[in-house]
Amino acid sequence: MQRAAWPVAGLVAGVAGIAVAHALTMRLTLRPNPFVSAGEFAADRTPGWLQDTVVNLLGNRDTGASEVAATEVIQPWLTIIFFALFAGICVTAGALGRRGWWQPVVLQVAVGTVGVLAMLGNYGMSVVTAVPVVAGAATWIVVLSFVLGPLQRHLAAREPMEKQDPEQVAARTRLRRRDFVARTAVLGLGGTWLWLRGGQFGRRLRHVDETRRLLNLPIKAKTPPAAWRVGVPGVGPWRTPNEDFFVQHTALVEPAVELTEWRLRIHGMVEREVELTYQQLIEREIVSSWTTLASVLNPVGGNQIGTAWWSGVPVAALLKEAGVLPGADAVLQTSVENWTCVTPLAAMTDSRGAMLAVGMNGEPLPIEHGYPVRTIVPGLFGHVSACKWLTSLEVTTFELAEGEATRRGFAELGPVKTGSRIEVPTAGQSLDAGVVQLGELHGHPAAESPRCRSPSTAGRG
Repeated sequence: MQRAAWPVAGLVAGVAGIAVAHALTMRLTLRPNPFVSAGEFAADRTPGWLQDTVVNLLGNRDTGASEVAATEVIQPWLTIIFFALFAGICVTAGALGRRGWWQPVVLQVAVGTVGVLAMLGNYGMSVVTAVPVVAGAATWIVVLSFVLGPLQRHLAAREPMEKQDPEQVAARTRLRRRDFVARTAVLGLGGTWLWLRGGQFGRRLRHVDETRRLLNLPIKAKTPPAAWRVGVPGVGPWRTPNEDFFVQHTALVEPAVELTEWRLRIHGMVEREVELTYQQLIEREIVSSWTTLASVLNPVGGNQIGTAWWSGVPVAALLKEAGVLPGADAVLQTSVENWTCVTPLAAMTDSRGAMLAVGMNGEPLPIEHGYPVRTIVPGLFGHVSACKWLTSLEVTTFELAEGEATRRGFAELGPVKTGSRIEVPTAGQSLDAGVVQLGELHGHPAAESPRCRSPSTAGRG
């Protein structure tokens, strides 16, 4: 077989590996493909003088490109460079396969390790962040070994060839050549299809996020009154910004829910079933309130607690419209990815102000916080109340229904208790002798509005 087959095998394996990484990147992290991510990583760390030089060389002054951020000019070129560099590495890995199975593996593992470190450095320490690169590197290794199989068997059989029947040697050579071509074609086409499919994953997620950003909901942000500030430097703010609010859910992939596809069904022990589209939901009365949420897994002094200005439709009004039947004492909530929790019916209909939230701090819900609709029930831990990406409310009884968390032994009612922590001075801080000012905010997630709170009884925890 020709020597060119070895680098071709390397390229095919590389295509398969990067296709897997690309598809998972699109599906899990909403990031561009790994090459674009690498380009962003390098562009952000390119020295300023070099950025200016590149912009001057590549910028089109007729179209105002000189005003474009340097990284926007540099990043596409770096992406192309990374494509070319990776192609060269793939060719090298294929060629190394002539010398033994382990030599290309060493190169592949080294490249995969660099890729993981680059992704973590760009997007933060996260297992999900590393998954696409690890999966892509593993695919690259396995596919290269598979494609090189016929070539390596042919190479091993060449030494005693002079003692063999020439016709048999030729027949075996043709068979191995066909085997190699078949494997290369199938995996090459499969990798190309997966790359294109990965782009479809990303397009849907990006479209949902763009739709969310363009929503014009009848809500607005609210600034906490100055009187609620304790005036101690270092103490966290009353309102937790959306980007700093803790995120906790069991979904491996945060669902991308199109508004045109979303429906809420209220059923079960009711006089009449109610089904609402998103537009029908937001046309109802929307209320807003300060509510503190805390995770049942939050350790003492932990950061799994936050306060936001939530906006949504009162649950009590929707349940009243459906007509709850006697004997019901619970509501089984279900998300679009089939996560469930069981909430006391009383907590969703009393004066605490449970709502189907559509807004957070004056903006449409972020995807990671349950867009388009999630449930907010003040005073209860999330495992019995906070259903993100909500799609169903089934009025039922505790005897008949069981949620995901309670099935694993978590408390069935899940009331939140008042808690607090000292934020100033911080843990381990060295202090000079003398008077020390202490600062703290207390968390009281059961309170649902400022009229039920004071600065000393609510906050970030």
